[in-house]
Amino acid sequence: MLYVLLGIWGVSLLLFLSSFLQKDPLNAVEKSVEELSINMYQEQLKLKKRIKVLEEELMMGSPVPSPKKSINEIIRNQVISLHKQGVPPEKIGSLSDLSKEDVRSIIQGIS
Repeated sequence: MLYVLLGIWGVSLLLFLSSFLQKDPLNAVEKSVEELSINMYQEQLKLKKRIKVLEEELMMGSPVPSPKKSINEIIRNQVISLHKQGVPPEKIGSLSDLSKEDVRSIIQGIS
């Protein structure tokens, strides 16, 4: 009976010590999750920096080129007709809702 108890105790002690020598299967999973978390955090920081740079560029008021509006042929003919009648470009611009530059470019186009 004593030998049986000593055998069981010895086996349990051996199993207990061998449990410390085994690799933890969750340790590898924990490391990969930690690496993934760090990578995600770094990517998030990079994206925040890029967004901040873009916002700063927009706040600096960099001029956005406005598309050149096309002038209707009817309005163009009216501008030419008013110019031939001797109406000044400023007055033509106010009558036709065109800028002075647009009126002058139409007038120079016929010259």
